[in-house]
Amino acid sequence: MNISNQLIRKAAALGFAALAFASINLAQAESFNFGKNIEVAYEGWRPLEDGTFNFMFGYMNENWEEEIDIEVGENNFLSPGPADRGQPTHFLPRRNRFTFEVNVPSDWGDRELVWELTVRGETRRAYATLKPDYLVDNMVIASETGSLGAGTSSPESRANVAPVVTLQGDTVDGKHMRTVRVGEPLSFETNLVDDGVPRTRSMVDTVRAIAAGSGEGTTEQMVQNQMALRIPWKPTVQKINGLFLSWNVYRGAGKVTFDPPQPKVWEDTRPGSNSAWGLSWSPPEIPANGMIGTTVTFEEPGEYVLWGRGDDGGLYHDAYMTVTVTP
Repeated sequence: MNISNQLIRKAAALGFAALAFASINLAQAESFNFGKNIEVAYEGWRPLEDGTFNFMFGYMNENWEEEIDIEVGENNFLSPGPADRGQPTHFLPRRNRFTFEVNVPSDWGDRELVWELTVRGETRRAYATLKPDYLVDNMVIASETGSLGAGTSSPESRANVAPVVTLQGDTVDGKHMRTVRVGEPLSFETNLVDDGVPRTRSMVDTVRAIAAGSGEGTTEQMVQNQMALRIPWKPTVQKINGLFLSWNVYRGAGKVTFDPPQPKVWEDTRPGSNSAWGLSWSPPEIPANGMIGTTVTFEEPGEYVLWGRGDDGGLYHDAYMTVTVTP
């Protein structure tokens, strides 16, 4: 008998509490920190005011710890057209949604744009089309990332405007460029502004809201049990709404350290994970003027692209910085 059947039978014999623990044990037994592959994902498309369209992509790195680097080339490319369409080459752990967008012309028609990624000899492809079923709006984004319950919305959520991230400093041809030596701290500031929507809510608030929306009779003890066991009440991942800024490596293979440690942009549901999807996470304090200081240090020379995402829980905005690191 395999481990799945053993856990299920044991849970059936002992009741709901055992089922909760069995689900946790099963998830741990079937998860991996290193050695797994990456699934690429087509998230959908959105129209732009100029008549063109953006295809939206993300990915699922099946590892909980391993961050994988795949340079643009035969193992990481889009087609037809240029192989490099701004896709990441540094892949963070687990599920990363709406990671990058590719603009296509207004006459794209029914053609496909394919993102192909090969990891450890296994190739995965995401096929982007303009089929109506893949049309994305702000409510879809908020729902897919867990800010809203699946299929729900409210006047507040529909009025939400994405935060705006503005990296401070001079630009070269519209790009933020920096040069620094290995081991030398690079400090910079980012301005983050938002409309205050959606309202910040705690994980306890989220649990209660999910239960209420399901029509379940919910006692305080049930809420506390859910918090302790982290049992999903819904098949979609749940997110704590709160404004934050997070800088991460987007391209570049060397070890990089950020100070202060950045909130995770990926769906880390573990307690204490510094992730909006994690148990008991609290959004960081944002200064009144919206100016957030960050220091980054590189351990290896090379060219890096850093990616800063401002996230209000429901919607997001991105900024990028190219850093040349010399010996």
